[in-house]
Amino acid sequence: MNKIPVYFVPGMAANTTIFENISLPAEQFEVIFIPWKLPKGKETIQNYAKRMAKEVKHENAVLIGVSFGGVMVQEMAAFLKLRKLIIISSVKSSSELPRRMKIAKTTKAYKLLPTSWLKDVEKFVKYAFGDNLKRKLKLYEKYLHVRDKGYLDWAIENMMCWERANCDPNVIHIHGDADEVFPVKHIKKYIKVKGGTHAMILSKYKWFNANLPKIITEE
Repeated sequence: MNKIPVYFVPGMAANTTIFENISLPAEQFEVIFIPWKLPKGKETIQNYAKRMAKEVKHENAVLIGVSFGGVMVQEMAAFLKLRKLIIISSVKSSSELPRRMKIAKTTKAYKLLPTSWLKDVEKFVKYAFGDNLKRKLKLYEKYLHVRDKGYLDWAIENMMCWERANCDPNVIHIHGDADEVFPVKHIKKYIKVKGGTHAMILSKYKWFNANLPKIITEE
């Protein structure tokens, strides 16, 4: 039996280790991870997606993206012939963005974010107070490896200013009902993961391991 190729794109600034607990049956699936590339100056999201799409070496592959990676795989799909397109903890159009992001887009407040701090996240971990903050910073330290300021500024702007007006009806959307970044009250037509936060690719990996094979293979 030919294996089904499954490509994963991580969330913004994350490396592919965010998928370290995702395990699909090896006899049925070939899993490939696509890391982020550095953007070329003011590159459009479409041109960037075209470059990312070149990493997909199979026809009729499954493409899965998390958070901003979910936005990216939807843009990549324009250049590919896919078996399925799946997004996790993401949005299908600009209408699903929360109000605060729409305001940030209008006011351009996102340009004020101090993205350079990620370069020294280890220092924040060392001096952080409170176990909860330390735990979160430890996660950032482990998983957010793309710390180039040019990439971060570009990615944040393209997330906030994504201009897809209509949802693609072919997108399979998996979303946690406790997602704090993209609240479910703005999301339509999705597969609900009970108790799933924005980081559920890490915390709910057992759900994904149990359900992704069926979601991928069912007609």
